[in-house]
Amino acid sequence: MRRQHPLIAAISYLTMAFLYLPLAGVAIFSVNAARRGMVWKGFTLKWYLKLFENDWILEAAWNTLLLAVVSTVVATILGTILAIAMDRFPWRSRTSNFLDIILHIPVIIPDIILAASLVVAFGLLRLASSIFEPGLLNMIIGHITFQIAFVALVVRSRLVAIGREVEEAARDLFATNWYLLRKVMLPLLMPGIIAGAMLAFTLSLDDFVISFFTAGPDSQTLPLFIFAAVRRGVTPQIHALSTLIMLVTVVLVVLIERFTRRQEKIV
Repeated sequence: MRRQHPLIAAISYLTMAFLYLPLAGVAIFSVNAARRGMVWKGFTLKWYLKLFENDWILEAAWNTLLLAVVSTVVATILGTILAIAMDRFPWRSRTSNFLDIILHIPVIIPDIILAASLVVAFGLLRLASSIFEPGLLNMIIGHITFQIAFVALVVRSRLVAIGREVEEAARDLFATNWYLLRKVMLPLLMPGIIAGAMLAFTLSLDDFVISFFTAGPDSQTLPLFIFAAVRRGVTPQIHALSTLIMLVTVVLVVLIERFTRRQEKIV
């Protein structure tokens, strides 16, 4: 086995330290008894207890979870359908290239521009109906607009890896389109669908810009709450909240990674 160059190994370790040491620092200060400052004054879990006693944080957590779950479910369904349609439908070359460009725009465009365009769009929609007032519905629609692209790209990569041979073999065995989709395509696509859904869910959890531009007075999320709280000064409760969000994210990544590997073995 070829040994890794020491310089490459050192750069890799430094990069990992640069990424994760600040997160470790947040976790450490979430159990620091000191209310202010960087001085260690003993271990305590009181900031976590106070966190769950804060009604504003609990409401923001509920809004964040509801927003992430609903937008992820809708975006995963639409993104999967879009990926299958773009990869398996016989589009013309120019049309296919145009669709590829449209699909990549939400991924590469700055969030602030997408958020500004959503504000204009919702302003026009409010002329037709009052349900598009700033609030949770607008936030869900706004998140779906960029989540669909990420889900579709992940599922399309899975479609490319599968190829068309399995579909052709199923059709040779007289499989109908519905049977092909339900019994062949979806099981093979499931790892990609789950990966796309996980990506969409995490993007929704930590989104700030689009949520900031589309939120209403009663639809505050955790990123918005943290932003408002940090402007008044970072408190141990913010460290505790950030640590919990990191732990939830890590647990979700581990569980979905194991599930995806199990599905790939089954397939």
